Amino acid sequence: MKTILISGGQGKFAQAIKKVNSKYKIIAPNKNEMNINNLSSIDNFIKKKKIDYFIHAAAFSTPMIDHKKKLEKSILTNIVGTANVTLACIRKKIKLIYISTNFVYPGKQGNYTEKNHLMPFNEYGWSKLGGECACHIYKNSLILRVCMNDDNFPHKSAFSNYLTCFMKKTDAAKLTLKLLNKKGIINIGGKIQSAYNFAKEINANVKKIKINNKSKNLIGINTSMNTNKLKKIINI
Repeated sequence: MKTILISGGQGKFAQAIKKVNSKYKIIAPNKNEMNINNLSSIDNFIKKKKIDYFIHAAAFSTPMIDHKKKLEKSILTNIVGTANVTLACIRKKIKLIYISTNFVYPGKQGNYTEKNHLMPFNEYGWSKLGGECACHIYKNSLILRVCMNDDNFPHKSAFSNYLTCFMKKTDAAKLTLKLLNKKGIINIGGKIQSAYNFAKEINANVKKIKINNKSKNLIGINTSMNTNKLKKIINI
């Protein structure tokens, strides 16, 4: 049985992977057991273990406004932390799967393919793109640009004029396990629709609201991705 190591082991995405897994041995340490901000911590954790895949899911993500306030945390966690993970994988020749985001794209036109130019519009996107840079250098890696949300939509309202391609975390976890042996970059997401339409399929009581200028400046207006490459790989 092959072994997967997941950083951010106590996070929702790591827990979703554990929930849907039936094929692999999974090791999901917490931050005290393996701290990605410390390369020695990663090296020490993995040095006596046989790891086949390292899914790097640990990240400083939401709320995105915090990336404007906590620049050091954003850089240390998402850029330096990912570089540390990549270095550890290089040293032990472990396949690296990096969980990136659709926010590396400009967030204006939408329907972005893996070959479109990258121009993040917020600090979170830049921090995740910074992490991608280290992964690109390591050829035994896979970058998954994932657009996902909780299986139970966590908010009471959602934007009706903000386009995205949200997918439930559980579904994204299933796809991640199917793609472990791929390399390069793959967009992962659901159908292109408004955040409100996605949310109301989960919770009929979600209220419809319009995105305002403040929110536009924070998250863009259309962060949807083209997932044709994914569909071709998994034969949808």
